Amino acid sequence: MAGHSKWANIKHRKAAQDAKRGKLFTKFIRELTVAAREGGSDVDANPRLRAAVDKALSNNMTRDTVERAIKRGAGEVDGQQLETIIYEGYGPGGTAVMVETMTDNRNRTVSGVRNAFNKSGGNLGTDGSVAYLFTKSGIISYDTDIDEDSLIDSALEAGAEDVITHDDGSIDVFTTPDTFGKVKDALDSASFGSVHAEVTMVASLKAELDADTAENFLRLIDTLEDHDDVQEVYHNAEISDDVMQALDNA
Repeated sequence: MAGHSKWANIKHRKAAQDAKRGKLFTKFIRELTVAAREGGSDVDANPRLRAAVDKALSNNMTRDTVERAIKRGAGEVDGQQLETIIYEGYGPGGTAVMVETMTDNRNRTVSGVRNAFNKSGGNLGTDGSVAYLFTKSGIISYDTDIDEDSLIDSALEAGAEDVITHDDGSIDVFTTPDTFGKVKDALDSASFGSVHAEVTMVASLKAELDADTAENFLRLIDTLEDHDDVQEVYHNAEISDDVMQALDNA
């Protein structure tokens, strides 16, 4: 898995755009609420909730807001009843796309997701059509100024599944969803400051996109993530830094 951390360049681009739209906090609150409802309000015993809390706090959500969302999910505060639904489909260039949604209206959500795929020239698939290409994993990313040997030793000792050093010197630590919090805590305690950390879906097979296809693909991602019910979009697209830079400057 050599090379620059390609999964991150699109994620970071999208995170910046989401922040501009003011939608990140809404997505965080939904994830916190559902994670607490499905797995309980104990952060130490609920890996999904722990990951949601870490993500919300790292994006400057106040702890009070986080705690209110958790209480709502645990039934301590009345709130909207949401369910998690994952849709699968194919985007431009044969890319595999998984769309994680939280909704109180399935018909509204599937209509919006299907329209997004259709407008991009892709199509919404059936359950299992692309899910087999993805594995749920924790990823903790580090910049180039980290002592590689020390980080690898500490990560593996803490229970990490794998550590990948990329051509540019950046490092990704991979964990299971259940060990994500424990490994991150151990590395934080050892003074390794991560630049990004999340539990996500990692594709086993990548689809490299040229500039024209990448532009159309990113338009699909924009449309999906602009839908209020969409929490996360996972995919196997790989876009080179040069293509991404050209699209950002266009």
